Amino acid sequence: MSKVGLVYHPIYLKHDTGGHVENSSRLVQTVALLEKSKLMGKLVAISPRAATLEEVSLVHSRNHISRVQSYSARGGGWLDGDTYASPASYDVALQAVGGVLNGLDAVMAGEVNHAFALVRPPGHHATADEAMGFCLFNNIAVAAEYAKRKHKLDRILIADFDVHHGNGTQEIFYSDPRVLYFSTHEYPWYPGSGSIQEDGAGEGKGFTINVPLPAYCGDNELMRAYKEILIPVAKRFQPQLILVSAGYDPHWADQLSLMQLTCSGFAGIVSIIKELADELCQGKLLLSLEGGYHLEALSHSIKATLEVLLGNTPGADPLGKPRGAMVPPDIDSILEEVKARHKLK
Repeated sequence: MSKVGLVYHPIYLKHDTGGHVENSSRLVQTVALLEKSKLMGKLVAISPRAATLEEVSLVHSRNHISRVQSYSARGGGWLDGDTYASPASYDVALQAVGGVLNGLDAVMAGEVNHAFALVRPPGHHATADEAMGFCLFNNIAVAAEYAKRKHKLDRILIADFDVHHGNGTQEIFYSDPRVLYFSTHEYPWYPGSGSIQEDGAGEGKGFTINVPLPAYCGDNELMRAYKEILIPVAKRFQPQLILVSAGYDPHWADQLSLMQLTCSGFAGIVSIIKELADELCQGKLLLSLEGGYHLEALSHSIKATLEVLLGNTPGADPLGKPRGAMVPPDIDSILEEVKARHKLK
């Protein structure tokens, strides 16, 4: 059985967003399920720490960091129409980044084979200069840059299966050939980016790979994208580390999604990514929580993810197949266009 680390601490509950859909209940219910199912005892606990200003500044401007800090210091407020900072949010966001970095260090040191960072606030929408989409600092992007600097890596793969395109991560590494960003997402959908034509710039041309999918795609469509696009891309790139923005909002029950994935579908996607990590980079794999807002779907999808990482077969999907499911769209032309653009034929 693989040794799997779990980054978690109750401090992540102190990012108080009130009735916002991205709230502390997401982690409370997930932790409760992991404990009830006895899965928590099979995981290696990884404590977070506060990321330093220098670490956060690897991808974010000092002005952005200062703005988040000042909003929290004066009692909180809306950084944009979707993104809220409470009095504790700056400190919690530093712990989220630092937790992901501690998870990364544990993976790189071989203390665990894989790790999952059960952190909030999420991160993949945060750009170098602004918070957006519920995200304050870009946890995965900081981790990628940190891995380049501290661990001297020059081939890092980021896979993002959140229903929303990770515009912040894409923007930060758009010209960087050392970070390959792969995203499947509902399109057109918030934040509006993520077309096939967005494929990098300068030396990074070709190292951004977007698979924009129409509404009502389900397990079969997403599995096709990962099998037909990610697998050959990853084998060509030969990553030394795989990072994952793990967003569970493509689930059919999620209120922010029109996709039709199941808990079993997420397990299938994670199985593909884990197999790639085992084959290409000695299992060096770190996932960090992004979206997912239906509490039962989120907690059970994370549990299924952790079972896969442990090398177990997840049990029956408690939510089952989509109720009143729409007929999935034909995605042949999308996949063919992605393959052509990225020379996968």
